[in-house]
Amino acid sequence: MKKIWLFSVVLFIHVLSAFGQQSAQAQPLTPAQQEIINLSHQKWDWMAEKNADALANLFHQEAVFVHMGGAWGKQQEVDIIRGGMIHYKKATIRNESVRFAEGTAVVLCDMDLLAVVGGNEVTNHFMVTEVFVKQGDTWKLATLSFTKLMQP
Repeated sequence: MKKIWLFSVVLFIHVLSAFGQQSAQAQPLTPAQQEIINLSHQKWDWMAEKNADALANLFHQEAVFVHMGGAWGKQQEVDIIRGGMIHYKKATIRNESVRFAEGTAVVLCDMDLLAVVGGNEVTNHFMVTEVFVKQGDTWKLATLSFTKLMQP
């Protein structure tokens, strides 16, 4: 698990520098990028629906989830979603990008996330970093990290 976490951090830094070099013009997505974006969007839908079984299938066995309250693994994330302790209701995506590196896809997503946390409905502006790894013919979510952003 430490290897995935360390790899994710290094990859995140690398991807951030690559995004910084990107031109301001929006470029059309490749089919591979669109596949990952679709999977990312499907994940948010499954979270809103509390579809813990689909999420458990998507999450890598050694996945790491970093929230404002801490970090945990796959089973704890699935249990929290299934139990409704955190209920992601709607992701409003402002901007997203995908980059690939050797069987790994990184999604950076600037978003507003409506959630119910501890019985309270809240909306937060986040930069969400998702790292997907290719396992055979399928993509598995290896890390999901939330960074709180100030309102623009």
